[in-house]
Amino acid sequence: MAKVKTRYVCQNCGYISPRMLGRCPNCGAWNQLVEELEPQKVIAPVTPNSAGETKQPVKLSEITFNEEKRVHTGLTELDRVLGGGVVPGSLVLIGGDPGIGKSTLLLQVSGQLEQTGGQVLYVTGEESASQIKLRANRLHVQGKELFIYPETDMNAVTQMVQQQKPDYLIIDSVQTMNIPDLSSAIGSVAQVRAVTSQLMTIAKQQGVTVFVVGHVTKGGAIAGPKILEHMVDTVLYFEGDLHHNYRILRSVKNRFGSTNEIGMFAMQDDGLKEVANPSEIFLEERLAHATGSAVVVSMEGTRPILVEIQSLITPTLYGMAKRTTTGLDHNRVAVIMAVLEKRANILLQNQDAYLKATGGVHLDEPAIDLAMAMAIVSSYRNLGLAADECFVGEIGLTGEIRRVNLIDQRIKEAAKLGFQRIYVPANNEVTHKNQHQIEIIGVRTINDAIKKVFKNQR
Repeated sequence: MAKVKTRYVCQNCGYISPRMLGRCPNCGAWNQLVEELEPQKVIAPVTPNSAGETKQPVKLSEITFNEEKRVHTGLTELDRVLGGGVVPGSLVLIGGDPGIGKSTLLLQVSGQLEQTGGQVLYVTGEESASQIKLRANRLHVQGKELFIYPETDMNAVTQMVQQQKPDYLIIDSVQTMNIPDLSSAIGSVAQVRAVTSQLMTIAKQQGVTVFVVGHVTKGGAIAGPKILEHMVDTVLYFEGDLHHNYRILRSVKNRFGSTNEIGMFAMQDDGLKEVANPSEIFLEERLAHATGSAVVVSMEGTRPILVEIQSLITPTLYGMAKRTTTGLDHNRVAVIMAVLEKRANILLQNQDAYLKATGGVHLDEPAIDLAMAMAIVSSYRNLGLAADECFVGEIGLTGEIRRVNLIDQRIKEAAKLGFQRIYVPANNEVTHKNQHQIEIIGVRTINDAIKKVFKNQR
């Protein structure tokens, strides 16, 4: 009888070790290595297809391509994030913090897809059918072709898909599904990888659109091996603050559309409601003529949104100044403050700095540099910025204002919301200037921007 071999697999990154380790050498996580049986290596022969022939390579010029028609989910924000709708036969992974609303979103989507004429199979491994029914009543979801299937056995799910032949398959969640043939525990790296591979086979061979819910770790990444995100077609993150009712659906990978696209929802008693104009939400509580407040026109995918950036500069009480950020990159803020001190002669080394992007949104594009700099200068000098002006521009280390992309879309969005002035890089080519009912002011350096913004204030 052959000796049973075991190995230790990291549940965080999938690293395989022949012996037990307290800390994973690959990702550095502690107490994540779990003992598993080592699978036997079997070399499978090349099997012919039903016609008795093996697959052969095909010339690119000879491949025929028919573009699939997308299916609209009934939620405009979700369609935008997906690139225009659901692609039949795609595998979509949705991750998010516990209680953020992933199951609510997918149940609403299931009801909308059922109304388009498709059959939906909702597989739940975390809740009972009565719990799903209770949520469906609250969301006013009543579908005759929406089937609830409480099951965690992936083999049983595969058989049910072959029997029901649904158009859409919802898996909530992938960490609760298991394949009994594997000796690994439920939710382990091996189980998650095998379950996802089987779901990919269902999606591609049977043309079923699969939505999968994935749990996230403390660091915000989807739990399980990183290969999980590489296997699927689309990765969506459902973000938001549990203390606020606004939720942001962000695309970080999409084989059928733009990445870094966002959709915004408001969590209410009867489900998620779409927010058609997020800029008004981000600016509705802004105080007029407040110091340390500047508005930036940021791009999230193809959508321009206006966000208020707040800054509070106060003298430090300790030997080293403190830098705190919320929704902004800490290193980027440090660079902007160093440029202001070196190029604009603004002494900030003995000042504590607190910066925040309001509304719970996270901004990480270079075009927000100018707005951050103006907010810092405004708070430092205790001079308020006009409520009807906004800023766009990247700041270089030599103090120059560098051009940004999609400037026309940013200007159009600012004009639509009633802003009277927008400060942009002077080197940006702005087309159709006369069409925008807004004053466009070009700035070349950080000193030039400070002089033009605070020219009427001491």
